[in-house]
Amino acid sequence: MARNITPRSENYSQWYLDVIKAAELADYAPVRGCMVIRPTGYAIWEQIQHYMDEAYKKTGHVNAYFPLLIPYSFFNKEAEHVEGFAPEVATVTHAGGEELEEPYAIRPTSETIIGYMYSKWVHSWRDLPVLINQWCNVMRWEKRSRLFLRTSEFLWQEGHTAHATAEEAREETLKMLEVYRQVIEDNLALPIICGEKTEGERFPGAVNTYTCEAMMSDTKALQAGTSHFLGQNFAKAFEIKYQSKDGGVEFCWTTSWGTSTRLIGAIIMTHSDDDGLILPPRVATTKVVIVPISQDEHIADDILLPKAKELAAKLNEELGGLCVAVDTRFDMRPGDRFFTHIQKGVPLRIELGEKEINAGKARCVRRDTGEAADVAFDALCPTVKELLNNIQDNLYNRAKKFRLEHTNRANSYDELKAILEEKGGFVEAYFGGTPDDERLIKEETGATPRCIPLTEANNIGKCILTGKEGPLTIFAKAY
Repeated sequence: MARNITPRSENYSQWYLDVIKAAELADYAPVRGCMVIRPTGYAIWEQIQHYMDEAYKKTGHVNAYFPLLIPYSFFNKEAEHVEGFAPEVATVTHAGGEELEEPYAIRPTSETIIGYMYSKWVHSWRDLPVLINQWCNVMRWEKRSRLFLRTSEFLWQEGHTAHATAEEAREETLKMLEVYRQVIEDNLALPIICGEKTEGERFPGAVNTYTCEAMMSDTKALQAGTSHFLGQNFAKAFEIKYQSKDGGVEFCWTTSWGTSTRLIGAIIMTHSDDDGLILPPRVATTKVVIVPISQDEHIADDILLPKAKELAAKLNEELGGLCVAVDTRFDMRPGDRFFTHIQKGVPLRIELGEKEINAGKARCVRRDTGEAADVAFDALCPTVKELLNNIQDNLYNRAKKFRLEHTNRANSYDELKAILEEKGGFVEAYFGGTPDDERLIKEETGATPRCIPLTEANNIGKCILTGKEGPLTIFAKAY
């Protein structure tokens, strides 16, 4: 069917790009490493934003905006941070036809400038906590770009908070990780593993980094979101201090956390197939499309189209939004009309022809399984609602089943290498090595330690590489 999509089994990378093109999600920009997010792709991002933003506000966070340009000297105040981002930072050296006295960095992330502003705003324990999030773009100069997954410019949210105690900041870090888990699993249908990053994978300048790791349909890992406990590193660098209740002066404890448009890439690679895009209903702007079908102009215009619009209005009212569309392209063949909606990932298609009108039924076709059922008009609203919930659940369950089927345990380094070479996927192994050991494993296998699952934090054993004690860790090749 998908005559313009390369099969996954032939070339996974090309399949991914073909799905994006066929679904009209994004295109390459004339600027190196950048992308244009097309309306269909941006609509998915708006849905993700909606769920995320609602969750943040329920936990007491508010939105603000900080500048795109950051004085380069800010990066030198936190040594580990600047070292981690230096290769990716783009700088502005000239403006208004003159060389700047100090260059500006185009933000790769905003810890530095937000830390500077917090130092101006926080004076007393009464000013804490500060719970701010911003939706913005960032730039990290990528040498090898891939739409949604790695581009020089991308969209994201970044939360930055300041607290009076380490305990509060640690609680915040894990709270936001759990918010990510809930939103990503419940709405994007992506089963994830929450865990802590190893020292070598930690965010530059962080004390602890926690992550949401998902498995794609080629068994590689993708980092879906991160939450960082920054300790007092940035507070000391930027003088974020407050007067405590007892009159003393203390440094704040800070956090940061973020997700990005790479979540769209995760949705594509987890759920889609060789026919094109498959979207979980909760992130699909068009959840249902009604396709009236007739070669008779009178029947099409006077009977089928009014009925289709009537059904769409009832469904929109039932589903609570303008998420049901009517396809009026009668000049196209029915198969071609179906084909476009399949490739764009519309979760449910309703076919309405003369046979259906005469029988008082509509044919409902699921995008995830291709299953079809004839549903009476008076039962359509509750049935469609149930079908959309079933599609959402099915996508999550089959993705989780796939991950479990491609997760194995290694009891030695040789076994780790063999599994990664022969099977791929997630490999569980005890690991107690250093960042140098992590680099060695990556050089020899192409895999990195993705995380120490929070559920396995106390599961300690003999490291497969060093023989020292270490926690159970998940290794995988990753995007």
